[in-house]
Amino acid sequence: MFITFFLELRAAKVPASLREFLTLLEGMQQRVALFDIDEFYFLSRTTLVKDERNLDRFDRVFGHVFKGIETPTDPQTELPDEWLKKLGERYLTPEEKAQVEALGGWEKLMETLRQRIAEQKGRHQGGNKWIGTGGTSPFGAHGYNPEGVRIGQKSEGNRSAVKIWDKREFRNLDDTVELGTRNIKLALRRLRQFAREGAELELDLPDTIRSTAHNAGWLDLKMVPERHNAVKLLLFLDVGGSMDDHVRVCEELFSAARGEFKHLEYFYFHNCLYDTVWKDSRRRHVEQIDVMEILRTYDAGHKVVLVGDASMSPYEIEKEGGSVERWNDEAGETWLRRLLDTYPRAVWLNPVPEKYWGGTTSIGMIRQLMEERMFPLTLDGIDRGMRELTR
Repeated sequence: MFITFFLELRAAKVPASLREFLTLLEGMQQRVALFDIDEFYFLSRTTLVKDERNLDRFDRVFGHVFKGIETPTDPQTELPDEWLKKLGERYLTPEEKAQVEALGGWEKLMETLRQRIAEQKGRHQGGNKWIGTGGTSPFGAHGYNPEGVRIGQKSEGNRSAVKIWDKREFRNLDDTVELGTRNIKLALRRLRQFAREGAELELDLPDTIRSTAHNAGWLDLKMVPERHNAVKLLLFLDVGGSMDDHVRVCEELFSAARGEFKHLEYFYFHNCLYDTVWKDSRRRHVEQIDVMEILRTYDAGHKVVLVGDASMSPYEIEKEGGSVERWNDEAGETWLRRLLDTYPRAVWLNPVPEKYWGGTTSIGMIRQLMEERMFPLTLDGIDRGMRELTR
């Protein structure tokens, strides 16, 4: 296997020498990496890669040759508590799920919830009517219903709730992430529009040569302002809920954007845009920013990038009060249209693979509102999105 690894690296144009390969084998013989695939990866990369431009090729070859090999686990490891809790949850077959019916619309759901709250006197579990856990009632948690209201508790995977009664805590995205941001930065650079602004700090060599020649050989230095990316960008990032599955790639994008754009303003939202957004998820309940204030503050020359999976209840887009967290006086569609009317240069980046978009109603609704300017959060998708913004 090691010989195959070495030969495939050479075939992929990674300039690893035989001496370096022997050094890797010596390290293995000295037990530098013991039964741990991660330790072996870093040892082999340190030994065989001399130029960072070859890191991507090395990673592809390593993943191909050692695919399926994992670090052995301790057979004495205890079962995680989450696994044991799952055993107590109710499992429904596809046939049983098909027999569970929704109440029949937003107004019916809200009216029935008010009745249940008024009538219910105790705790329930496993039922199909009352507010409880582990059943098929549209109200509660840890059960299944095609259209319900989750009352507290942690989301456990069905993600069919159209509203959530809970105090939810989100976290900010890390803008210092470096792993994987290099290629994203290259894709974002398609949006660059350079301009010279500020103090004259950069030597203008052609003008200096021309002026010196006209000055009979006496040195005449000419300076110009530095070139900066003049693009002004507003970045709106969906956080929390189903976006927790995509935190890593969103952090990479956020970090790359912070490094590429001098004129960048970012804001967080959840699921769909409403009347307020925030900059710090830890203080989002006390430091909200009015979207109308954003529309008045930043001129129409700004470009807009929205990042989110667009996976939510359709009510969150089309209904007043549809937000899963609070009561919104105007529908999300209304606020999204206001944003797009103010900033016509806008795209939506979606971390959900493009082949799955057709299976989610809300994704189709957002795509229609964006006039099909939704792109997957991949290198190719970012590149296509930046091309769209520069038209």
